[in-house]
Amino acid sequence: MQTRTLGRTGPTVSALGLGAMGMSGAYGEADRDESIATVHAALDAGVTLIDTGDFYGMGHNELLLAEALRGRDRDGYQLSVKFGQMRGPGPVFGPQDNRPEAVKNFLAYSLTRLGVDHIDVYRPARLDPAVPVEETVGAIKEMIDAGYVRHVGLSEVDAATIRRAHAVHPIADLQIEYSLLSRAVEAEVLPTLRELGIGLTAYGVLGRGLLSGRWKAGQTAGPGDFRAFSPRFASGNVEHNLALVEALRRIAEAKGCTVAQLAIAWVAAQGADAGDIVPLVGARTRARLAEALPAAQLDLTADDLAEIEEAVPAGAARGDRYPSALMSALGVGN
Repeated sequence: MQTRTLGRTGPTVSALGLGAMGMSGAYGEADRDESIATVHAALDAGVTLIDTGDFYGMGHNELLLAEALRGRDRDGYQLSVKFGQMRGPGPVFGPQDNRPEAVKNFLAYSLTRLGVDHIDVYRPARLDPAVPVEETVGAIKEMIDAGYVRHVGLSEVDAATIRRAHAVHPIADLQIEYSLLSRAVEAEVLPTLRELGIGLTAYGVLGRGLLSGRWKAGQTAGPGDFRAFSPRFASGNVEHNLALVEALRRIAEAKGCTVAQLAIAWVAAQGADAGDIVPLVGARTRARLAEALPAAQLDLTADDLAEIEEAVPAGAARGDRYPSALMSALGVGN
């Protein structure tokens, strides 16, 4: 497994990371034993970066990872943890809480649930409009000084917010959705990250399954599956988006890889020269992980990239990446 360094000041991590959200019900029921086996398989394959959030399954994800990571060398993996998203009983989401006192409270619970003495990259899940980002980053900096956190990260914020946060303490990376279907980051955010020496960890690289090559027209999301509310999976949009996937499938077949591998490799290729982009693979099973891992070694030529761009140009996807009620919380659009 190749490695990347997150920004000028961040940790050295594997070139692919493991996103654990899907192991806690975001896309329907997941098998606990298989989830743990998938984490073990990822670590054994050289994946060191594991991403979670304290609100994934209301703490379920952190407890699951604690079980999966038990007995592993703490220096052999890096934990990226998002905080601040308030939840209620059931599928209820509240506002973001990034107050300095809340930062420390959330961190105390995460350290306990994960069973570790520090978090490698700690980041607010979204911007809290009621709290200046400088105050939130300042609180994380205090936790760095106290030894409980190693690096500050951000998630889903715009270029201006990145600059304000970075002025308080060096930011290791921004976590944001980036895929062939979601490219808004390219206009202002990615150039700002490169100017300031900040890495990018990309989630949603398979468009929540649209770019997996396995989603079919007429397929419906099961109980508890976020995709039931996703505009890109809505009737009238999903058929258009799947036509883009079929165009990618022809390229993938000619390249001797799967659509999923091509989509992951495309994201990685956007940071190939700078070495500053790490795709997060949201595999819930060992089979899906095994399919994703070869993407790290898939070499896309200039001709390949041009062909992919022609098949799925920027802005080609139909439908927002989140329901309209959630789009306002994002620093960039689709």
